[in-house]
Amino acid sequence: MLRRRRLLLAVVPSLLGISWGRDVSASDDAVAINVEKAHQQLWTRFMDKYDLMLDSTDLDGSYDRPTPEECLAGKPNALAWWTPVENGAMFNGGYLDGVVLRWKQTKKEEDRAKARRLVKGLLLLNSVGNTPGFVARGVASDGKTPYPMGSNDQTGPWFYGLWRYVQSGMAEPEEKKEIIARMKAVADVLASNGWRMPCQEPAPSTHRGSFAMIAWEGAPRLLFLCKAMHELTGEAVWEERYKKFLHEPGGEPARTRLQVCEEGMHFDNPKHRHSWTGVSSGAPLRALWEMETDPALKASFAKGLLASAKLSADSLELHSQFKVDTPQKFHHDWRVLNQWWKPQHSEQEAVDVAMVQVRELGKLSPQRYQEFTYVREPVFAAWVVTLCPDRAFVEQQREKVRAVLGHYKYDKLYYSQFFPAEAAWHRLNGLE
Repeated sequence: MLRRRRLLLAVVPSLLGISWGRDVSASDDAVAINVEKAHQQLWTRFMDKYDLMLDSTDLDGSYDRPTPEECLAGKPNALAWWTPVENGAMFNGGYLDGVVLRWKQTKKEEDRAKARRLVKGLLLLNSVGNTPGFVARGVASDGKTPYPMGSNDQTGPWFYGLWRYVQSGMAEPEEKKEIIARMKAVADVLASNGWRMPCQEPAPSTHRGSFAMIAWEGAPRLLFLCKAMHELTGEAVWEERYKKFLHEPGGEPARTRLQVCEEGMHFDNPKHRHSWTGVSSGAPLRALWEMETDPALKASFAKGLLASAKLSADSLELHSQFKVDTPQKFHHDWRVLNQWWKPQHSEQEAVDVAMVQVRELGKLSPQRYQEFTYVREPVFAAWVVTLCPDRAFVEQQREKVRAVLGHYKYDKLYYSQFFPAEAAWHRLNGLE
């Protein structure tokens, strides 16, 4: 049975008087006001009752949530791609970067409560499966049945968001203890699995994705995991792994993980810019830079962050191609994709089914391409730019970043993938 949720969108009566960072206030800064509007949209329209960020909703907040039966059958595909619950771990974890920064600025209990909701959602995603180490993408209409396949793009931000929350000092002692225990449990499973992400039955594969590859997709994430777990647990084995993995060579061409980090983010196809997935390694690289005390290693991480920021900076101008007042058709009914569904017996078959479906979805919902190309990419790029510790470079990009964040009418966007606007804004204004 279809299940629809309809939310009453909140009206923000006044934004005046809200502090927005160094010498910036909402009362005299249009971009600050717009970022606050983005925040309100995320919390009135895209955060669900299970404390997970949805991928998409209609403009009134309505959406169709998969049923338990659909999740277990892998419909529209076993990866949950193209559903509203596709990226709960990835988005909750990434969004904590911005919400933690917001709380550091305001010290308001309501902002702490929002951060805790995001953490609660992340912990839920690690509790709904029956496979140790499994981190789900989202849950069905029963609040407990997940799609059976996770991924490195979900588990990586899951670790990052929880670390960022604990590192902020926001967590209460017992809360901190529980979070670290959960992180350790998942990390120990990954270590025993060769750093592969476990799926659970009835997934068409036992694992999806890995942190082990000596490439941008893996190197910063594995190093961050080891460094963070040593910081949080004090266990020497994590420091030993960190030191070993830094200098372990591999990949094509052969490099060490440290060299991969130093080179920074890259796109496999220069014609297709993917800051939104690249930042899943960029944010951990920033965390490595923050945690590292060795001057040479810290300098290498800073070099990689600068290279990544320079690459993403070229995406900032894409925002100007998004026509805020002339939206195209958005098709919310993902179940139409089931006409291209078939049973999936391997990870590749799941991907193949999903790729057929997305081509059809592009025809049905042209707004999707517009938002992904001209909203998601420049907003995520703004986040990558502001993760760079080279303040001189970030300052050079200030007006471009402000132009991105100030361009959109967030209440007219169907996808939540503008959420990095908050992290970019707070970092731009010198909070971190």
